[in-house]
Amino acid sequence: QVQLVEAGGGLVQPGGSLRLSCAASGSIFSINVMGWYRQAPGKERELVASISSGGSTNYADSVKGRFTISRDNAKNTVYLYLQMNSLKPEDTAVYYCNAVRRSGAVYWGQGTQVTVSS
Repeated sequence: QVQLVEAGGGLVQPGGSLRLSCAASGSIFSINVMGWYRQAPGKERELVASISSGGSTNYADSVKGRFTISRDNAKNTVYLYLQMNSLKPEDTAVYYCNAVRRSGAVYWGQGTQVTVSS
C-alpha cells in the first residue's frame, strides 16, 4: 500500500504562483511513476505532469513552460512537488497526486483545491 497526502492548494490571482506537495509513504520502494492530475468542474480528470523513478518528466501541453514537477526520494518518504507559475483561471481545479507501483497498482491522494481568480 502507498499513502499519498497533498498540501499547498489555495486561492491565487492570475499570474501568481503556487507550489503543491505530496508525501508518499508505505511501500514507496516499489513506486515507479508519480504524477499530478487535475479535475475541473464538469470535466474529466486529466494528466498535468508526471515523473518517472529515473527522473524523466512529461507535461500536458497546456502547462508546459509554466509548471515544473520534481521528486525527492527520502529514506521513508517520497516527496512530489508541482511548482505552478503564471497561473491562469483555466488552471482552477482539484489537483490529485498519483503514484503507480511496478505491479501496476495505482494510488491517489485526497486532492487539493487550486483556485485562480481575481
